[in-house]
Amino acid sequence: MAKAIVIYATRTNETGKIAELIAEGLSSAGLDVTMGKVSEMEKKGIKPEEYDAIVLGSATYNGEMLQAMKTFLFTLEKMNLGKKVGGTFGAFGWSGEAPGRIFNTMKNVFKMKMADGPLKLKSASVKGGATMARDYGKQIAKKVG
Repeated sequence: MAKAIVIYATRTNETGKIAELIAEGLSSAGLDVTMGKVSEMEKKGIKPEEYDAIVLGSATYNGEMLQAMKTFLFTLEKMNLGKKVGGTFGAFGWSGEAPGRIFNTMKNVFKMKMADGPLKLKSASVKGGATMARDYGKQIAKKVG
């Protein structure tokens, strides 16, 4: 069975709620899903390079992704992720740059096979947000298949 990992950085857990919905979409499409905060990954001994799909999310704060995700991207850069499928997401208040910046790093630096674009949601509770997040997970799962 193909495996996906959803890793996120969050301040108020809005990005975490979106992560849960994306994980539901991946799981409903038949992938074995692991999910957690970026701060938990090393503690749990999880190795992203062992997954078929890597989905990263970060809230946007003052126009930037959270520092924990920036640091994690440097760790991922050392791995050979070129054949992996990727996607990005994140909650935001005003600007929402983080998902796009993560997406561009995964596509252009890591050379990953990416979803059609990043998923930007102000929160999981916006009208249609839950469906959009689940569908994003399904889109990523199709690229793995």
